Amino acid sequence: EIKPFLKPGFNKIVIILKSPLNYIRQRQELTPSWGTTDAVPGFQHIRKAHYMFGWDWGPQIPDTGIWRDITIKGYHMARLEDVYITQTHSTSQVQLNVRVRTTSWNVEPLSIETSVVSPGGEKNTQIITNHDPENEFFFIIENPELWWPNGYGKQPLYKVAVNLKSVATVLDSQHFQIGLRILTVKRQQDQWGESFAFEVNGMSIFAMGADYIPEDNLLARCNPSRTERLIRDCVEANFNCLRVWGGGMYPDDYFYDLCDRYGLIVWQDLMFACAVYVMTQDFADNIRREANDIMKRIRHHACLGLWCGNNEMEMGWVDWDFPKNPKLRTDYIKQFEVLLPSVAREIDPQTFYWPASPSSGGSFDNPNAENSGDVHYWEVWHGLKPFTDYRRFYFRFVSEFGFQSFPGLKTIESFTLPEDRNIFSYVMEKHQKNKAANGKILYYLSDNYKYPKDFDSLLYTSQILQAEAIKYGVEHWRRNRGRCMGAIYWQLNDCWPVASWSSIDYFGRWKALHYYAKRFFAPVLLSACEEGTKATLVLTNDSLEPVSGKNFWRLRDHESTTIWEGSQAMTVEPLSVFNCESLDLEKFLPDMNSKMKTFLEYGFEIDGEIISSGTVLFVKPKHFEFRDPQIQLEVGENQDRFVISVTAVNYAKNIELILANMDVVLSDNYFDLPGGESKEIEIIKSCLSGPVTIDEIKRGLKIRSLFDAF
Repeated sequence: EIKPFLKPGFNKIVIILKSPLNYIRQRQELTPSWGTTDAVPGFQHIRKAHYMFGWDWGPQIPDTGIWRDITIKGYHMARLEDVYITQTHSTSQVQLNVRVRTTSWNVEPLSIETSVVSPGGEKNTQIITNHDPENEFFFIIENPELWWPNGYGKQPLYKVAVNLKSVATVLDSQHFQIGLRILTVKRQQDQWGESFAFEVNGMSIFAMGADYIPEDNLLARCNPSRTERLIRDCVEANFNCLRVWGGGMYPDDYFYDLCDRYGLIVWQDLMFACAVYVMTQDFADNIRREANDIMKRIRHHACLGLWCGNNEMEMGWVDWDFPKNPKLRTDYIKQFEVLLPSVAREIDPQTFYWPASPSSGGSFDNPNAENSGDVHYWEVWHGLKPFTDYRRFYFRFVSEFGFQSFPGLKTIESFTLPEDRNIFSYVMEKHQKNKAANGKILYYLSDNYKYPKDFDSLLYTSQILQAEAIKYGVEHWRRNRGRCMGAIYWQLNDCWPVASWSSIDYFGRWKALHYYAKRFFAPVLLSACEEGTKATLVLTNDSLEPVSGKNFWRLRDHESTTIWEGSQAMTVEPLSVFNCESLDLEKFLPDMNSKMKTFLEYGFEIDGEIISSGTVLFVKPKHFEFRDPQIQLEVGENQDRFVISVTAVNYAKNIELILANMDVVLSDNYFDLPGGESKEIEIIKSCLSGPVTIDEIKRGLKIRSLFDAF
């Protein structure tokens, strides 16, 4: 309320900007508090996006300024204080309850007009006159069009408008787009412990996606078109979920609008991460207002899946070197298991609240447990465990796990000179914020691959390494659908050009991992679990329909001659897993020499179309005797797309297609191709930044496979 401060004529608003670094330095000297060592000490003393003070993937660039619009709103006679929309679902019917709270300083009769418009344009309007300060509208929607996550159905949105009126004059209005759905988290005792799964309209959803961080270190650079491109990239890769990580900021409204429209469930962390917070009365009042504001702002969104108190703080108290201070430990409980859930119950009781990530339910009870709640698993990468370690665990919901890679050469060129292009150069190490991580990439690379022949090949191989690591985990957990119900990898995006865990780099360029994700998050997935000379083929059907088709496999030598083959007709029920074949190949692989020259090709096809496929080696790639695949390309053009036909004489692993003269997203990339087979790759013209000729495509097209990297 600024009216008491205004005077007739010219008024001036003065905003004094002070250094956040000086502020947190002074506060840290007065009240030393533990926080991640990747950030400037004391970052938690200010309610400012923590990552700006540095993280293990981001620079220390805490900005100062006004980065969102500031407005002064004037009201005449009355205003809308709050509009809260809830849903009650029954068979073939949804009741919308629109609760409207107003403030009025006028004696004249006012009215509230509330309307609901269906996706098809059908409008239903109700009016209350001589209203009370708090009013409720009830709308019955027959045969409602339900909102579903991507891959499970459509995302119809209803429009709700509330107008506060004096006769025909609109004094204030609020507008919403909502999806009709029941979205919660199912926790139920079972044979393994306690389940943890998103449940939408009564259906348990296997969550597939990644952790989202702020899109830039300079937030004023973010905009709706950039975010929409990122969200569309998620949908293209078959995501149905994003976790908004708790060390950043609460995204703009358009982020949630896009997730509503494209069908991405949002796991919403509150903005607390990897630190100890002292619960003074001022701090408690501040975060109560903060939670109140953000919960009111986004509670109506169809995409909102849950509120989560913080990132890695309950686990920090149990597993990290948090101070052994009973008061601070009690402050944690007060903040995340008393204060914030009480705000959630008051402001948004229909959305599930979870105290921390990871957690088994709170109170420091084994927060990273395998058999309940959600898990952050980092033994692969931080613990230097092999990729196969993922298969030792059957987590209920994996909300963080990850593996690093370098971005592609185009991105590296944006911050290096030619003499800097060595992963241990000063510039390259400054664009790596996880301690000693360039060496860690090299450690894993040396365990799996030969040393790449040049710098560009090293970047390429690091991306294959990252993609294979995450594939190991995701495919394992999807093979165990029902026991595990979520695989959210760290991380989706970058906030600057950097070596990191992302699958899409700062400039929006897909790494190999994002193309892999498109395949391992596909609704129908055929995957192979190899162990020694045995391989088990498993079909996971996360679609809503039975799938009928043929599973096939071929054991082939490195020149792609078929040694043994077979197939199996099958029908797999929706939302289920089917163990197709258990292959014992020992008689074909009697010694190391045979294993170094033999691979398994497998696939699942429906009416002759291959839906899911892959290959398996029985040795590490560095020991496999690849032959020159002699890859050939033909480029054709249709009205709305370019088509690249790829053919190989011998087995080609991890074929990469790039266009040197432009950035483009291909229909597939980094794929395997047995000798004698071909694959068509498409470039949709409407996805290009401008008109491109077929000759430009041919001139810019470059191709390589793993064979070419060494």
